[in-house]
Amino acid sequence: METLSENACFGGIQGVYKHASTATGTDMTFGLFLPVEAQDGPVPVLWFLAGLTCTHENAMTKAGAQSWAAEQGIALIFPDTSPRGDGVADDDAFDLGQGAGFYVNATKDPWAPHFQMWDYVTEDLPGLVFEKFALDPERQGITGHSMGGHGALTIAMTLPEQFRSVSAFSPICNPTASDWGRKQFAAYLGDEDNADWLAHDTSHLMTQRGFDGPMLIDTGTKDQFIDLLRPEALSHAIASRRQQATFRMQPGYDHSYFFVSTFMEDHVAFHAEALWA
Repeated sequence: METLSENACFGGIQGVYKHASTATGTDMTFGLFLPVEAQDGPVPVLWFLAGLTCTHENAMTKAGAQSWAAEQGIALIFPDTSPRGDGVADDDAFDLGQGAGFYVNATKDPWAPHFQMWDYVTEDLPGLVFEKFALDPERQGITGHSMGGHGALTIAMTLPEQFRSVSAFSPICNPTASDWGRKQFAAYLGDEDNADWLAHDTSHLMTQRGFDGPMLIDTGTKDQFIDLLRPEALSHAIASRRQQATFRMQPGYDHSYFFVSTFMEDHVAFHAEALWA
């Protein structure tokens, strides 16, 4: 692991690190905020998965999460959204290829050799950070924005033993019925009949298994991508399953990090309540 930068931040340290990933077969970069409490022992962890076109840096610099995490004494991890590099497959479109890993393990060429983002986020990167830093693997929460909200919700519902809480900002809620999902799943996973599609659809997973823990979801009513996000599908699935969840449509807000930063305090406090319980 290589340290790219470390800066004092709200009494703690905001670091950026690079490592060789066994999952993606590439070098990967991630951000990690450690509160001052990490000097005395392992602290709870909140993962933030970013959206389409983003790197580790977008939420790290725009979401305003560090001040609230420092107040609550929890760490923040900001993974990248895909493998990158000259030898990594890509596409001219912004919503496929580098910057658009969709948090799945690709099974189809040319994506399969490197686009193993599910394994990277759930196994590879956790294995590294829990070894190298003062983090508590028994107290993890996960959140994300847009494509990252999709990732956070599907990962939490599939691996509930790893996460005490889950939240999302404007998540892609029903990708098997949206162009933000169908296009990527066809490329990464193959034809529509492939059962892997449903394994990465938040609304389907909600009807099948839900999440045995607290859940918070925020979407703006003026989100310019709301028809692609399909929040109504997830809302119906939550109600049908009678899942414990706070599902909020925020009047006037769009898809930007202005929206994310506005409600970041709520989300960090929500996770801190579960992680410190």
